[in-house]
Amino acid sequence: MQFTKMHGAGNDYVYINGFVEKVHRPDQLAIAVSDRHFGIGSDGLILILPSDSADLRMQMFNADGSEAEMCGNGIRCLAKYAWDHGLVEHLEIRVETGAGILPLQMFCDSNRQVEKVQVNMGQPRLSRGELPMGGDPEADALGITIEVAGQTFEAWCLSMGNPHCVIFVDDCENFPVTEIGPLIENHPLFPRRVNVEFVSILSETELCQRTWERGAGETLACGTGASAVTVAAALSGRTGRKISNRLRGGLLELEWTADNHIYLTGPATEVFSGDYPWENV
Repeated sequence: MQFTKMHGAGNDYVYINGFVEKVHRPDQLAIAVSDRHFGIGSDGLILILPSDSADLRMQMFNADGSEAEMCGNGIRCLAKYAWDHGLVEHLEIRVETGAGILPLQMFCDSNRQVEKVQVNMGQPRLSRGELPMGGDPEADALGITIEVAGQTFEAWCLSMGNPHCVIFVDDCENFPVTEIGPLIENHPLFPRRVNVEFVSILSETELCQRTWERGAGETLACGTGASAVTVAAALSGRTGRKISNRLRGGLLELEWTADNHIYLTGPATEVFSGDYPWENV
């Protein structure tokens, strides 16, 4: 089976061209290829598939085999793959995802290779029912308290097509993300688990983020998480609506515009391609 490994700000995925390859057990394949010791090594698996309603369809699986709705870094790399490998003819495309159809704009270098991509991440969804999350499905969960391990955190919870819980801390670089992250991910409030962002404010226009992703653990970047952080930081009065987000894998630029859509711009990089000896397809 032919594959390509790509990353967006360090958030890396294995890509399979579904126009050529047929995968019958993508959950098992995701677990196998994601293993950083015995597989290719990645945060998950992304299938590039035909779509009846958009230019392409993206199907995404976490490293533990669970299916996820969307990934902001992953979809940028999908767009780059599609352009560089001739699956699309235009630099503006629409991609069908589990979070809906998202428009993307690609930007090329002098060799006509895509080097960065802007994604319209859509509108934030603030009700508990849309996350989903326990409690009144019509109410929001902005600035609530969550208790884990004997500690109480102020949490800003919302959906960007997948669920996020944003927590502001003084020093995210030294925060025990790997200890607190999984406890919040699996908190009873979240029936489908939740992605957790730990964020420090650097200025009115700049912040830094570490992410604990459900089904993957800590990742170097998270695009939907950075979008959720943009909303939470603005609504809590910590920043404006246009920010730079410094993640461990690189820099993402985000803007929450007047039309209530969030635009994310960041890099997309192909690492290598190869053949994977997969029998359980």
